[in-house]
Amino acid sequence: MIVGIDLGTTYSLVAAMRDEQPVLLPNALGANLTPSAVAVLDSGELVVGAAARARAATHPATTATVWKRDMGTERLWTLGERRFTPQELSALVLRSLKADAELALGVPVDEAVVTVPAYFDETQRRATRDAGAIAGLRVERIINEPTAAALAFGLHQRHRELRAVVLDLGGGTFDVTVLEIIEGVIEIQATAGDSRLGGEDFVELLAAGVGNRAGFSAEALRASPASWARLLAAAEDAKRALSGAESARITLPGLPIAGKQGLDVEVTRVEAEAHWAPLLDRLRAPALRALRDAKVQPQQVDEVLLVGGATRMPCVIRVAAQLFGRMPNRQLPPDEAVALGAAIQAGLKQGHAAVEDVVVTDVAPFTLGIAIASHFAGHSVRGVFAPILERGTVIPASRVKTFQTMADNQKEILIEVYQGEHASCEQNRKLGEYRLGDLPPGPAGQAVDVRFSYDLNGLLEVDMTVVSTGRRDSLVVEQTPGRLSSAQIAASRQALQRLKFHPREALPNTTALARADALYVELVGGARDRLGDAIAAFRGALEGQEPAQIESARAALLGLVDSLAR
Repeated sequence: MIVGIDLGTTYSLVAAMRDEQPVLLPNALGANLTPSAVAVLDSGELVVGAAARARAATHPATTATVWKRDMGTERLWTLGERRFTPQELSALVLRSLKADAELALGVPVDEAVVTVPAYFDETQRRATRDAGAIAGLRVERIINEPTAAALAFGLHQRHRELRAVVLDLGGGTFDVTVLEIIEGVIEIQATAGDSRLGGEDFVELLAAGVGNRAGFSAEALRASPASWARLLAAAEDAKRALSGAESARITLPGLPIAGKQGLDVEVTRVEAEAHWAPLLDRLRAPALRALRDAKVQPQQVDEVLLVGGATRMPCVIRVAAQLFGRMPNRQLPPDEAVALGAAIQAGLKQGHAAVEDVVVTDVAPFTLGIAIASHFAGHSVRGVFAPILERGTVIPASRVKTFQTMADNQKEILIEVYQGEHASCEQNRKLGEYRLGDLPPGPAGQAVDVRFSYDLNGLLEVDMTVVSTGRRDSLVVEQTPGRLSSAQIAASRQALQRLKFHPREALPNTTALARADALYVELVGGARDRLGDAIAAFRGALEGQEPAQIESARAALLGLVDSLAR
């Protein structure tokens, strides 16, 4: 069985084709959204999802969130005494989603179509595939998130002819995609984005602004991880509230920093948007670049589609309306569209009859090329970027360019593969290199053809041909920084299997305790005492291992949490 997975910065979802429609598959708590969070408990047990997310404010040192931006890097996350790569953290979420899908579908799930931001580079895409392998999933197909959203939209619009722009602002990334739908063919024409812009950035700016108003410096706040985590959680709640209200209150008792006690600030939507102004400005450049690459004017766009939870913010909707001169189309569920599109792509891969007449094309999000040396005014300049396959090229694609040796009797050529848009290679990202040796002796100027072949899964094959002899060598760009070898993937899978996981049946219990613990920190006086007694009673029921008593105590605890949180 193949499922579609939206592996998000803040939340992740899994979906599959059922009958003739893509449907979301609930997790063990009955929710469609699974927080992309991992935490290690004091006992050494590991929790994933809602239980881990609830601990982020109270136990930041043993909780990981927002690691998606680090995919493909060598950063390690330390949770207590354990260290995890971003791939391993993603694998834990993927493994949880895999288990949820198998429970919902009643069949084993061994393969997934996984979505990534359109502006993820090759290293990040391969790291995502590695995460799937660690989780026990084959990930043969990687699909861009806006492309997936376009599939979800296009499934019901396949008999229309229209040009649309997808604005995808999630928790950590922003993507813009220009597409056209003609007779069931969804053609991606251009894509652009910012891999360091998302809802989490809005939360951080709001938290810093609110803290400053209360007399806390940003340096002092960040120097206290526990206080900063609590403020971030409160700022996230305020950001959500401001999407439907003109003001929100942030109250954090007992926040001891720099000799001050507590924080109580009311923030209006106007004040919040003033904090967010730099981020809102950053939304414009990728949108205009995508239009320029597609050679489309804003007035030629028929629909503007908003995807991603952060697009619920009124200020984001307003920027979209200003850019395109029309109110955006919000018929797609912003949190769900990408996962639904991934399920459609999974259906296409399986040959599902309901989507057999849907065709989707995609484009290369980055320019791919090699480093060369050029002569200018009698001087040799090295590290010049020579594009071979331009961004916006419809993929799969194959392009070739001819280069020449620089010296007489040159014995070898170092082919360095880069990705990016800068004229200088040092400002682009290196993907790999290959030494093409044993060149035949001869004068400078011997021709060498370099061909780039790029497929829908982001696999880049480089063919190098010595024209005079016809000899050809090939390089498949795989060993990039952050890429795990087969042995490393196997070792990671074994290490994760040895971790002590809570039984899946206990997930509602750990989530309830995490919510109660997070609220307990905020309360004082009699309310705190009542909650403390309820927590103790629930822990006692867990020790007794009697299902009926556990269920009753959990219901009582959650009822009290809901009433005290109002």
